[in-house]
Amino acid sequence: MNTTNDKRPRMPVGDTRRALPLLAVLLLLLAGLLAWSGVRQWRDAALLDDMQRARDAAASAVESAYRAQTGQLAQRLASAPVKAALDRNDSAAAVAALREGWTGVEQVEIHDGALESAYADAAAFGFSKLALLEAGMQGEAVAARVVKDGKTTAFGLAAAVPQGVVYVRLPLAQLTSGFDGVAVPAGGYLALRQGAFNVRERGNAGLQDGAERMAHAVGKTGLRVATAVPDSEPGPLGLGAIPALVAAGLLAALAVLALLVARGGIRLPRIGKKGALMDEADEPTLGEALLREPPPMPAAREARAQEEGGPPDRSAVEVDPGIFRAYDIRGIVGKTLNIEVAELIGLAIGSVMRDEDLADIVVGRDGRLSGPDLVGGLIGGLRKAGRNVIDIGLAPTPVAYFAAYHLRTGSSVAVTGSHNPPDYNGFKIVVGGQTLSGDAITDLYERIRDNRLHVANVPGDLQQRDVSADYIQRIADDVQLERPLKVVVDAGNGVAGDIAPQLLEAIGADVIPLYCEVDGTFPNHHPDPSEPHNLEDLIQTVKRFDADIGLAFDGDGDRLGVVTREGEVIFPDRLLMLFAADVLERNPGALIIYDVKCTGKLQGWVLRHGGTPMMWKTGHSLIKAKMRESGAELAGEMSGHFFFQERWYGFDDGLYSAARLLEILANRAETPSEVLAALPDGVSTPEIKVDVPDGTPHEIVARFVEGASFEGARLSTIDGLRADWDDGWGLVRASNTTPILVLRFEADNTAALERIKDEFRARLQALAPELTMTF
Repeated sequence: MNTTNDKRPRMPVGDTRRALPLLAVLLLLLAGLLAWSGVRQWRDAALLDDMQRARDAAASAVESAYRAQTGQLAQRLASAPVKAALDRNDSAAAVAALREGWTGVEQVEIHDGALESAYADAAAFGFSKLALLEAGMQGEAVAARVVKDGKTTAFGLAAAVPQGVVYVRLPLAQLTSGFDGVAVPAGGYLALRQGAFNVRERGNAGLQDGAERMAHAVGKTGLRVATAVPDSEPGPLGLGAIPALVAAGLLAALAVLALLVARGGIRLPRIGKKGALMDEADEPTLGEALLREPPPMPAAREARAQEEGGPPDRSAVEVDPGIFRAYDIRGIVGKTLNIEVAELIGLAIGSVMRDEDLADIVVGRDGRLSGPDLVGGLIGGLRKAGRNVIDIGLAPTPVAYFAAYHLRTGSSVAVTGSHNPPDYNGFKIVVGGQTLSGDAITDLYERIRDNRLHVANVPGDLQQRDVSADYIQRIADDVQLERPLKVVVDAGNGVAGDIAPQLLEAIGADVIPLYCEVDGTFPNHHPDPSEPHNLEDLIQTVKRFDADIGLAFDGDGDRLGVVTREGEVIFPDRLLMLFAADVLERNPGALIIYDVKCTGKLQGWVLRHGGTPMMWKTGHSLIKAKMRESGAELAGEMSGHFFFQERWYGFDDGLYSAARLLEILANRAETPSEVLAALPDGVSTPEIKVDVPDGTPHEIVARFVEGASFEGARLSTIDGLRADWDDGWGLVRASNTTPILVLRFEADNTAALERIKDEFRARLQALAPELTMTF
């Protein structure tokens, strides 16, 4: 078609010029919107930077005050007058020498090591003060913390002396004056916290619920400084501050240009296809212009892509495949885990969610010092993948699982090192209701390695929610004790300490907290209730308070340990018997799953109570997968993981399991010790661990299984090798998380136990003589 003869009507040049002022106004309005957004985001970013500086300054000031006062006590205890007074057992003189010249000191006391008078009326004496004195007797260093002493909240110090323990009470201002002196920008929030207690808070208290996300530990003092700023709204089309301001400037320039053209101040030449100047009559129609030159892509999208970048430069971030374990991701902070690795993991999880068309995810963390940084990286990666994140802050792993149901996301990540040492951390991941394990965990690494990571055009949203009250209410609505029980709760300074006492009090228990202040250094003992030596303080405290029972939780609250009033440790496989009998009363024939490390008496117990027993592989992810597949009502592991489908959600939850245990015990006429003592028992070992310095434990177990022959035993190889005789059993399996062999033995009597151990030991020594046997 010859366009020179086209007779279609054209827009007159005058009409075009008359439309330009309206266009200019629209451009100016859009420029103003973008400029306002850019300034607002710039202001919000400046506030965030200022608050982070204030947080760090406050943490430094508090740590300095803490060290000054603990150093003061240590120095005075080492002085000649104090030592002389203590040597001649003159407590009054020692107290006077300690007080002399110490500005502000309010009280100095010396208590005997048994603390009998304190324990005689612990409530009046003060639980926090009592815990401080116990901590002061644990080692050579001075212990210090914020305590409730009578009606006074004070800064307390304690240290061991030959007579027992010395206690010094100082005004809280001796600790907090530096915190109080830090300038807090308007609109921000700053809090000095010990556990769940706000020692001091400043600024906008309405932001306190989200302050844990940017919390910063005060050295190894057990204190932390939490901070928060108001949520920052993303700019139009996801533009950041600088792109928004640049776009505003360009639009303003275009508006000025349009006005100049409209007023005739600028006459734009018109050029035809062949480069010749065009008359106004030769101007193309709007449709022709669009056909000749399609409109450019919105500048916002390009600017957003530049702002977000892609995933972190994979070549610059070293990701160790060894952190991708069978059940979760776990590594050492500063060596195999850092913020950049966490961001890549977030991108990988977000990419899996995108493939499954899942938009929302919950993120929570335990009390480790590295938690806030790793959460920041993880959330950054999830949001870059376009996922909407709900940050629930400091929360036990089962509370993160609960939040995925309660907030209807179906997905969650708990940033936790579980029961591992303080320098470990990791990620427990649920996507679409399924806990990732095995190949699904490996796939995350492969996505990172192969750079198969989805980066969205617009980042996902971020909001903070505190679901702890909802979690407690959900359980308290279902579980209430028929009679009160006195319970000692040992959280091992793990994250369960924030919520376990509240939960158990809500269902009707009388709770005595032990090491419930969240402290990521775990200063009192390791938070692993599967190791009997970690339960020694709990046993002692239960006896001192004449409590009905003692409960212990691991570092992230998904495992439970139990001790009786008499100091007996009740292994989890025996607890599972009690839970099974209770569940089967209401669900005859229900399937009960237990792992290969559990007692051989479980099968008969479940059958006698009308249930269906099933032994399965060890691992919380594997157990949960088997429960979904089989429809089991209850499952449990020797490690202390319990999974209730009946009346709950089927995930492992040490806190909920504790509530169900107290419910059962409170409903019985016998004492808790009598109920637990009646459970079938034998002679057994705890988990035995044998290090494998060379090779792999899986290789050794494979050779152990090959050709294995134990006369008279029934063999199971679903997870390592378990040999069951009529009078006992033995197990060897490879740990999926650490380079060790795990063994356990049980028998009707000591002679049978030793016989079974001898058979396993002899075969292991023949196969791997380089191993050091620990049994």
